[in-house]
Amino acid sequence: MVELEFSVLDIAPEPYAAAPQLTARLRIQEKSGAAVHAMALRCQVRILAQRRGYDADEEAGLLELFGSRGRWPTTLKPFIWMHSGVLVQGFADSVDVDLPLPCTFDFEVAAAKYLNSLRDGTVPLEFLFSGTVFTRGAAGFGVEQVPWDRESRYHLPVAAWRSLMDAFFPNQGWIRLDRDVLAALARYKAVHGLISWEAAIEGLLAGAGDPVP
Repeated sequence: MVELEFSVLDIAPEPYAAAPQLTARLRIQEKSGAAVHAMALRCQVRILAQRRGYDADEEAGLLELFGSRGRWPTTLKPFIWMHSGVLVQGFADSVDVDLPLPCTFDFEVAAAKYLNSLRDGTVPLEFLFSGTVFTRGAAGFGVEQVPWDRESRYHLPVAAWRSLMDAFFPNQGWIRLDRDVLAALARYKAVHGLISWEAAIEGLLAGAGDPVP
């Protein structure tokens, strides 16, 4: 049987992607001496939110996700960021491979809301690996499963995620609105002769006594 070990060497913004993407550089080591013909690797990436501290500004941004700080002992838990996968070419001993981590700036997605609330420091990540391994030997091909307990951890700099989003959405963000709400906002924008959606929302916030700084 194959004996695999996984480690995350680095995570960096992908400069040539069509959509926001981080790329994780993985190192896969085979310890038993078996030759790996190919591997269909799957990975669940989780954010270990309880494994870092938060200042007052970050606390305000996390209120919707985890409630007030007094509730954090029961609400601040690990959660899934994404699932990803990659086909790994044949190797012996070890191989380095790039795992794509597509990102979104949609604030309806918990991970995007969480990451946008952070100002600096790192994001503790956990990579849980699974998949199918194809081996080759004197008797032909064999098929094995990646053991369920294969995992690795990595501390992603918040600056890496922010630089990725700034490259694709400079000084911007995304929210999803119900169609009726969007239609009402469009009417408000037209009636008041406003030239942008930002101006319409700024007008509503000012009327509510909470103007944009």
